[in-house]
Amino acid sequence: MASIFSKIISGEIPAYVIAENEHCIAFLDVFPLVEGHTLVIPKKEIDYIFDVEDSMLAEMMVFSKQVAGAVRAAIPCKRVGVAVIGLEVPHAHIHLVPMQTVNDINFTQAKLKPTAEELTLTQAKILAKL
Repeated sequence: MASIFSKIISGEIPAYVIAENEHCIAFLDVFPLVEGHTLVIPKKEIDYIFDVEDSMLAEMMVFSKQVAGAVRAAIPCKRVGVAVIGLEVPHAHIHLVPMQTVNDINFTQAKLKPTAEELTLTQAKILAKL
């Protein structure tokens, strides 16, 4: 069964895409910890991050670095934190989370519930910095 992320890749489910190349795609988390929380995934559905081939894992990190630069330029923050949890969706993914404090990347805190308009505005701010 295809993961929700595979359905985003195929276009079955819409997403607020930030960047995309042949092997990776980055899009806003629709239930973010903070504004600008972005997910980076490989287009090939692989459940566990450490099952991703070395070359693809390296490409994901370089791609994440580029996306994180745009996120940091668009969203006021001290850093963009990186997290790999891997339990929420059975598709390898990297969380890029704008941080003012370490608590901003605390996955036990309540998630935000931004409107479609807010997500579109955040997407536009980040896209303008790519």
